[in-house]
Amino acid sequence: MKKSSLFASASALCLGLVLAVSTGTAANAAANCIKGDRKPPYTIGWADIYSVPTWMKQTQGTIEAEVETLKKQGLVDKLVVTDAQGDANVQIQQIQSMIDSNVDAIILIAGSSTAPARVLADACAKGIAIINFDSLVDTDKVTAKVNTDSSQWGDQAAKFLISAIGGKGKILILNGPAGISVSDDRRKGADAELKAHPDVKVLAETNTPYNVAPAQEAVTSLLFANPEIDGILSLGGALSAGAVLALDKQGRDQVPITGENARQFLELWKEKGLKSWATMQPNWLGAFAAYTAVQALQGKDVPAFVKIPLPVIDNSNIDEYLARAKDFPADGYIYSPYDEELFKKLLAQK
Repeated sequence: MKKSSLFASASALCLGLVLAVSTGTAANAAANCIKGDRKPPYTIGWADIYSVPTWMKQTQGTIEAEVETLKKQGLVDKLVVTDAQGDANVQIQQIQSMIDSNVDAIILIAGSSTAPARVLADACAKGIAIINFDSLVDTDKVTAKVNTDSSQWGDQAAKFLISAIGGKGKILILNGPAGISVSDDRRKGADAELKAHPDVKVLAETNTPYNVAPAQEAVTSLLFANPEIDGILSLGGALSAGAVLALDKQGRDQVPITGENARQFLELWKEKGLKSWATMQPNWLGAFAAYTAVQALQGKDVPAFVKIPLPVIDNSNIDEYLARAKDFPADGYIYSPYDEELFKKLLAQK
């Protein structure tokens, strides 16, 4: 692992983690859903909502790497992977199949915040460890939920953009898929700042998958309809890259834009000298979910909710991220470093 100020910052961030921990576990169990009757090596089910976005592929890569580590420790023998291809009902059916095959743990990014409630309650009642990360469910019938604060993400992005355009102007808002909690919560998080600045006019909003091509297509259409745009509140990195490319193709000047740690966006930011701000949803949340499931199955005390703090990428540290770009796919995300020590700190702090 390379040593740099980025890594030092990451270490400092880990030490300052704030975890929100709720109770509600049975008196005789260390974590919710755990009965203590399952023994290693465990079978872990990964119920993927859709595998096409590069972020999902990278996230699955961290899960697979963590499972290989746990296999070497004799704690896991198998990873079962399903892909619902974006259909929440299919994801429910696939989770039910995992229950029927008696997996020991299920980790998932939910395709719906409400629809999986019944099937997850069934899994929980059978003593299956359930770790839900990124896009969360409403039910508490899970072992743990893991996420950054999506509302804070939207709030911080809106603050930056409004400041960057001088508190007034015409903007576009780029969202991820509608109905996905992580996308909806980021957007809701921006509301207070937008309402506090009535001179900021929202011209239009988009909802697209977190991929460059659909975002570029959506923004291209909006550029034809809106000859004057002062800023873009983008709530996803691939969305930001698509917007920058759309502006370029139309011969329009670049405008202040928010984003995420998508490699293509960070490279465009540097190349074009953009006025930008970004944060990230670390792909290693997947690895952490697998690690947490095994810890829970072994009777460890696992918090019901683990809040991952949002790192900020700006002009002061973007070069540190880009220095590691070669280690990530061209259309991927340059996420922060992680290891077992980080995972232990995340679970240990109260």
